[in-house]
Amino acid sequence: METLYKNFNLFDGKQPQIQKDAWFIVDDESGEIVKLGFKEAPDVAQVVNLKNKFVMPGLINSHVHLMMNAITNKLNYLSEAEVTFTALNNLKEALQAGVTYVRDCGCAFDVDIKLRRLQEEGQLGGTEIVPSGRPMSITGGHADFTEGIDGETTWGNIVDSPDEMRHAVRREFKLGAKNIKIMVTGGVMSATDKIDDTELSMPELETVVEEAHNKHMTVAAHAEGAKGIHDAIVAGVDSIEHGCLITDDDIELIKQKDIYLTPTVIATYSIPAYGEGKLPDYMIEKAKGFKEQFYARMKVAIPAGVKLSFGTDAGTPFNRFSDIPKELELLTDVGATNEEALLSATKNSSHLLGIDDKYGSLETGKIADFLVLDDDPIVDIKAVQQVDKAVYKKGIKVF
Repeated sequence: METLYKNFNLFDGKQPQIQKDAWFIVDDESGEIVKLGFKEAPDVAQVVNLKNKFVMPGLINSHVHLMMNAITNKLNYLSEAEVTFTALNNLKEALQAGVTYVRDCGCAFDVDIKLRRLQEEGQLGGTEIVPSGRPMSITGGHADFTEGIDGETTWGNIVDSPDEMRHAVRREFKLGAKNIKIMVTGGVMSATDKIDDTELSMPELETVVEEAHNKHMTVAAHAEGAKGIHDAIVAGVDSIEHGCLITDDDIELIKQKDIYLTPTVIATYSIPAYGEGKLPDYMIEKAKGFKEQFYARMKVAIPAGVKLSFGTDAGTPFNRFSDIPKELELLTDVGATNEEALLSATKNSSHLLGIDDKYGSLETGKIADFLVLDDDPIVDIKAVQQVDKAVYKKGIKVF
């Protein structure tokens, strides 16, 4: 069976414009778009008239933490059962918000890898996952959180030498990771460090990039301080996550090396906005201490033409999966145009995640993951925040 969707305005995720009077036909079994055109649509038995609404690809979020509950903010002594329960709830919340694919950037017990395996076996639907497994952290670094009811493990793989890094990357590869997350600098949520602490040596960085790339995996670098950002760019990672204090020189270098920047603006926005009296003082102080400088650097980097990917750090404090579309608006506050923000969450993020053969744009031969909006997102980026928007996954309406 096939279904014709007709009479809508299309943002296809490739071109920075709306195309009017669009239609496409979806193969109901495969969920793929088999034909796409404009104006007069062919005759098909099953027809959905979208009544001149706006259609765009599902959002692709390249930086989430499925294990984290944004409201309880519990980070230590999580059991694998609790992590899995939280992840399943977050996936459902993400899908309702219009997010049809995510890259998890660090999950205790490798739960993201295990859930992805269930998806590949057809046992779990919904928002799909590019898994990273457990992130790479030095002792006392940004992923050295104690996990398990008895404290028997840590969130991250604790690595303190190139050899330990190599072994940990190979372990995640064996389990099924498609990306390796590395904690290059300190961060807001870790009590033991500052955001500009540099936490991985160049030999360790070179090792992780070599090992991951040799096995067709990408490397995402948590990097907030200037030196760590520079080292990660020089080492050849695939994306700089956050990039808060990036220098002018490294803005040019990241462009030369064709590396993506994922700002996750909402993560810094949410902690000062909602965390007073609810989060540890060190988190509030860190976030407040560099927020304005971070925004100022993004207002230089984004207009300079860095490759912009879309990520929110969803799961971090008061940064709910339901709020993911807010990041599009915040990106425009720090220098992106509406079109650039939308392309970061479609074309660009699908390319970064290595799924652009089937996802990230609406065109013939690709999967029909799409949103139906009342208003034009290019005119008003807040249109994507519509609470009751229709969400389709593989051609099936899920919300």
